[in-house]
Amino acid sequence: MTSKTALSVLAVAAAGLAAGAAQAQEEPVLNVYNWSDYIAEDTIEKFEAETGIKVTYDVFDSNEVLETKLMAGSTGYDIVVPTGDFLARQIAAEIYQPLDKSKLPNLENMDPELMGRLEAWDPGAEHAVVYMWGTTGIGYNVAKVEERLGADAPTNSWALIFDEANAAKLADCGITLLDAPTEIISAAMNYLGLDPRSTETEDIEKAEALLKTISPHVRYFHSSQYINDLANGDVCLSVGWSGDVFIARDRADEADNGVEIAYVIPDEGALLWMDTLAIPADAPHPENAHKFINFVMDAQITADITNYVWYANANTASLPLVDEEITSDPGIFPTEAAKKKLWTAVVYDARTSRTVNRAWTSIKTGQ
Repeated sequence: MTSKTALSVLAVAAAGLAAGAAQAQEEPVLNVYNWSDYIAEDTIEKFEAETGIKVTYDVFDSNEVLETKLMAGSTGYDIVVPTGDFLARQIAAEIYQPLDKSKLPNLENMDPELMGRLEAWDPGAEHAVVYMWGTTGIGYNVAKVEERLGADAPTNSWALIFDEANAAKLADCGITLLDAPTEIISAAMNYLGLDPRSTETEDIEKAEALLKTISPHVRYFHSSQYINDLANGDVCLSVGWSGDVFIARDRADEADNGVEIAYVIPDEGALLWMDTLAIPADAPHPENAHKFINFVMDAQITADITNYVWYANANTASLPLVDEEITSDPGIFPTEAAKKKLWTAVVYDARTSRTVNRAWTSIKTGQ
């Protein structure tokens, strides 16, 4: 073979390899499925500008909705944002692919303690990273609650809502509960002095009985509607997620409508949750998904998100860039004393899930 012929063969081979690599390269597209009101206004725009990847961004408002889609398969989503206990159950069902941490250099920004907590649901943090975290507590309209319960209203206690006498007095101005059975039932068990992580049928039934005493006074069960309703003064008490209540408070302040919203982690304790970024096993664009996760873990990007949504993050490098009003607020970043009374959600087995779902249906329907 002449040198000229050999060069030609090599050129053809190289061209073939290049064509194969180009064919294997992902199209510049990313499909994200996140909670509503849960990202800064310019995060997607900045990611698209930096990477040239076009993002389709959809939202959901409950873990149950997300899980139903994931279990059905072929969602087309590249990034989803499950809460820790749901993440664990979905990992067991092989819903997610392991992360390639070599593609996530910004992992070095993450708080080792909080990433360690994630390992309760995702051993080794192999499938997810912490997006935001917070607590499930009480958001309330300061004036309307005082008007109905007086200046000594138990605003630092779950009694504000779980004491039927208080709920009855607040019903006319609007009470809402998250449509999240694992969170509301665990809070009720905690209020009753039971282990909020209990999976005993007897304990769940006691929580069910308590919640049935107040359910006639609940205007609705929903996991996002309460944000605007609190801000507008249309409801006066919501058991909700910390950041959502702060969004409501911020919207009321911006509207200058005279509505003052407060958020409290009850003295009895509250649920600590973590929302995570994960890549479904059948994600069509996993390379782009890794780029998005790494982008979000950039210190400035994470700080921008926290400054907008008022949720705590697990990105240590971002904290100097987060507004001091947020980092100094114990409702967002709890005190050490409050942290000791926080619990995390337990992963229910099939039997417990059925028990909880039956109880929740009964609570919501009053039957």
